Amino acid sequence: MTQHDTPSTGNIDGLITLAKTYFDAAFTMDADRFATIFNPAALVTRRGDGDSVVVTPVVAWLDAVRGLTSPQDAGSVRADQILSIAITRDMALLKLRLRIPPREVTDLLSCFYLNGRWQIVQKVFAAEVLV
Repeated sequence: MTQHDTPSTGNIDGLITLAKTYFDAAFTMDADRFATIFNPAALVTRRGDGDSVVVTPVVAWLDAVRGLTSPQDAGSVRADQILSIAITRDMALLKLRLRIPPREVTDLLSCFYLNGRWQIVQKVFAAEVLV
């Protein structure tokens, strides 16, 4: 690893910026904005029916996002939270919660510091229906 591939010590600002971009993209369901923070090799993982796991390449997930109604268009109120950020050298884990009616979504975003910036390489999420 070369020096320019290592985030500066305590570089949490880049991860907070990434989270804000993620929240903005989710609120408007802007696939192009999401694409700016996901590595092209990233995977999106969720529970399927029963005990199955569904893994989707980010390109296919972005295509699905393009067909969704955004919370903004649905007149939803934003409810974004950064629950935790853990950093170990050039990798980080963000735990986020956001509202995408009719669900509240919890995301675990695994990130690597690549090419001078934080990028999401794995998204694992679970959604609960709001009552």
